[in-house]
Amino acid sequence: MKIKSEKLLFTGIIFLFLCGFMPIDNKKTNLGYVDPYIGGMGHLLHPTRPNVQLPNQMIRMHPLRADFLDDQISFFPLTMISHRKGELFGVLPGTGSAEAGTWKVRQTYDHDLEIARPYYFSTYLIDEDIKAEFTPGNKVGLFRFTFPPKSGKTLRFQINQEGHWDIVSKNAISGEEQFFGMKAFVYGEFNQDCKTILKEEPRLIKKTNKIRQEPTAWIEFSKDQVKPVEFKYGISFISVEQAKINLLKEISGWDFEALKNKGEEVWANALNQIRVNGGTEAQRRTFYTSFYRTYERMVNINEYGSYYSAYDHSVHKTDRDFYIDDWVWDTYLANHPLRMILQPQKEADMLNSYTTMYEQGGWMPQFPLLYQDDPAMNGFHSTIVFLDAWRKGIRGYNAEKAYEGIRKNGYEATMLPWRNGPRCSLDTFYREKGYFPALMPGEEETVKEVHDFEKRQAVAVTLGASYDDWALSEMAKELGHQKDQEYFHQQATNYRNLYRPDKKLMWPKNAKGEWIEIDPKFDGGPGGRDYYDENNGYTYQWQVQEDIHGLIRLMGGRKDFTTTLDQLFREDLGRTKFQFWAKFADATGMVGQFSMGNEPSFHIPYLYNYSGEPWKTQKRIRFLLDVWFQDNIFGIPGDEDGGGMTAFVVFSSMGFYPVTPGLPIYNIGSPVFGEVKIKLNNGKTFTLIAHNYAKANKYIQSAKLNGQPLNKPWFTHSDLLNGATIELNMGSLPNKKWGSEVGAAPPSAIE
Repeated sequence: MKIKSEKLLFTGIIFLFLCGFMPIDNKKTNLGYVDPYIGGMGHLLHPTRPNVQLPNQMIRMHPLRADFLDDQISFFPLTMISHRKGELFGVLPGTGSAEAGTWKVRQTYDHDLEIARPYYFSTYLIDEDIKAEFTPGNKVGLFRFTFPPKSGKTLRFQINQEGHWDIVSKNAISGEEQFFGMKAFVYGEFNQDCKTILKEEPRLIKKTNKIRQEPTAWIEFSKDQVKPVEFKYGISFISVEQAKINLLKEISGWDFEALKNKGEEVWANALNQIRVNGGTEAQRRTFYTSFYRTYERMVNINEYGSYYSAYDHSVHKTDRDFYIDDWVWDTYLANHPLRMILQPQKEADMLNSYTTMYEQGGWMPQFPLLYQDDPAMNGFHSTIVFLDAWRKGIRGYNAEKAYEGIRKNGYEATMLPWRNGPRCSLDTFYREKGYFPALMPGEEETVKEVHDFEKRQAVAVTLGASYDDWALSEMAKELGHQKDQEYFHQQATNYRNLYRPDKKLMWPKNAKGEWIEIDPKFDGGPGGRDYYDENNGYTYQWQVQEDIHGLIRLMGGRKDFTTTLDQLFREDLGRTKFQFWAKFADATGMVGQFSMGNEPSFHIPYLYNYSGEPWKTQKRIRFLLDVWFQDNIFGIPGDEDGGGMTAFVVFSSMGFYPVTPGLPIYNIGSPVFGEVKIKLNNGKTFTLIAHNYAKANKYIQSAKLNGQPLNKPWFTHSDLLNGATIELNMGSLPNKKWGSEVGAAPPSAIE
């Protein structure tokens, strides 16, 4: 009778477990369309992850596995260091024993028995019949593990860098992990008494192929206990004591469902700020999943009145949110501009954080990670973000102090890719000659500061610096610094020095001012880094967002510009795909020589608006969205970069895009929905309506702005903030006259 009772009990548990995997019918909110597995198999590089976190908060968790095809989980991190920069702490449940040799180092799961929501994750470790669940708070997390009856019940906690675990009591532990010059702390409690065993265990580090001793904590629970094991914890970058405070602030008892429901409500409110009607189920899934991903970064590390800053290695007291973790080379294009529409106060807090990091560390950061400013990629594009925000009415930070920081970058910092610090000889050459000099093929590098792998990226640096200098000159004008405005305005035209008319491309020059003969499709080493960066010359042909009309003139006028732009999407690789991607792994999502999978390409399909053929923008945008951003595991054509790429999808799906951050205007494309409504923080609603909407009707026949004819393919940020209504009459054939007049083209920054 006892055996039958146990079987019935186990059957009941399994039934309840499976019920937990039934889809939640929350399609009444936009949250129901989010599928964190979209993009879970990278085309060549990094896949997306099913991140579980609250919007822009520091607890981020996803199961550690290679990608969606990997059917084993190494562990569940307690949080992430920074986007794609490693994990902090980790836990793995099991029924086996390390001493007996039955412990599974990796646990196998079943994809079909897994749920991933922005606020909740659940998976079934199928070999040992363990259900693992997680739900986050702001600075805390809560795991729930359901073990089979009468089985071993063990949790293995690990440190991923260096550190230690401590036993606090019979149902609590704490830990410290050191990483990249700073520390993370955790304080956690279990919902039942346990036995804790602290050990040092050998671990193979794949990057170095060396074995090191790893501190682990083995937590064992009674086999007779029927209820699930729960573990709630707080994370801090200040102290264990602060981690405990964080935990007590957010979780008082053991109500898993309450924390989960709170997270669901937070996400529903965030995603309901944009409402769409029409479109297909797949388009809504792609759209709202993209929207969810734009909230991954930056993250707020203010711990209820205090935060630790790696920029001066100190703890600061403040009630204002402090944000870190941004890759501005990726996010200045669309992620920051999207947030300026939806959450201007949060954007102000982020720019205040940038300014504070400058005050603390002495340089305006490029990629402000949790533990340092990472000088990744090239350019000082935070300058562009500051200008863009200022012109969109976003204040809330010390503008003069921010200007001091971006000015220092402009005058004193090196422009070398992947290097921080003061100017070197190449920077002096740039300011005197107006371009970054490239080396001749086979010529040995003589400037010791140049990164061994990243190289000079001479053309990319010149183009990026021209845009940054334009933004700096415009910010100087906004704040009344006339001499700086004049100097950097002149520097902003340096891109012209590398335009080669006979090739209609941006071309490398050596220090003597001579063109270097190259194959712009393929030369320059891995990623073309001798001259370009991650993409070849056909992408950087168009990197003049700040002076598009100037680029049109360089190319011989509107007709020649459009012909050249058409050819971009038709130009062949000039070699096999195998050969091309062996060198240009980042240039994915190719259409001709256009790379949808990398950020420098985002604005290119909209350039037809400037040359009088906006119908071609409408055609290209709808094609690119349909082909490269489908609702499946291959639905992201390149590195998503924590919201960098998906913000492009959000904008373009709505029907408009900020081609030139720093100019408060939006280019009109072709919306995939019949209606878009954006609820603004000022209480107004911006509406875009596509009349006669259908999948085949991608071409704009005519348009209205607030009931008045709109004969140009753009509108202003002021229109949007004032709650404008834009009406587009759509059709299956292009109206080649709409928006074609010279005066209808969007303005360019440098005239």
